[in-house]
Amino acid sequence: MPKKESWQRPEIGRNAKQDFFSPGPVSLKAASCGRSRSGKGSFNLSPIQEAPVSSHAEEPNRRDFIVLAGSAFAAVGAAISLWPFIQQMNPDSSALALASVEVDLSPVASGQAITVMWRGKPVFIRNRTEEEVKAAKDFPVADLPDEVARNANVAADATATDENRTLPGHENWLIAIGICTHLGCIPKGQKIGDERGDFGGWFCPCHGSHYDTAGRIRKGPAPRNLDIPPYAFVSDTQIKIG
Repeated sequence: MPKKESWQRPEIGRNAKQDFFSPGPVSLKAASCGRSRSGKGSFNLSPIQEAPVSSHAEEPNRRDFIVLAGSAFAAVGAAISLWPFIQQMNPDSSALALASVEVDLSPVASGQAITVMWRGKPVFIRNRTEEEVKAAKDFPVADLPDEVARNANVAADATATDENRTLPGHENWLIAIGICTHLGCIPKGQKIGDERGDFGGWFCPCHGSHYDTAGRIRKGPAPRNLDIPPYAFVSDTQIKIG
């Protein structure tokens, strides 16, 4: 009777076993979560290691910064290039200095006054009566708080006589910048019914400065007479200021 061969489990070599059970590529997370057996019934969890942050994550922020910086430089460059054209549209200082306005005086009756604007400032124009002219001429200059004429049409050191506050041949016309020399308020006295102060000229209600009919300070905190702007008579009934 033929001898029955006994079946034996094929041996798996050590290398083969290792190859059979050797794991394939694993992810970094899976590897970090692995565990090792240190003894019977116990396991040691290996510490979780954080994956290094890729430098690619910083690229969007860096790119955004570069875009914003480039846009800012472009805007500044555009503004600089346009500035000369903007400046050309603005009048220069010489043009402003020569700015002038012409005024028709024919509607202004004796004793009346009007206000016009010149270079952003109010200019008082009053057709003074004979009594107002006489009162201004009779007052001694030595008794004035400010003895300087403050008239752009005469010498800078001219005294504040009534003649030096007007132009020859037109003494009835008083033309002055209507800004109080104390703190820049607008004095009253141009309209009918306005308070004209103690000397019949103009009165500043802000702090109580009184000006006479020649626009000279007579009482109150204002340190100077009202300024007389540069002007000239184009005709008997028309003036040019500036």
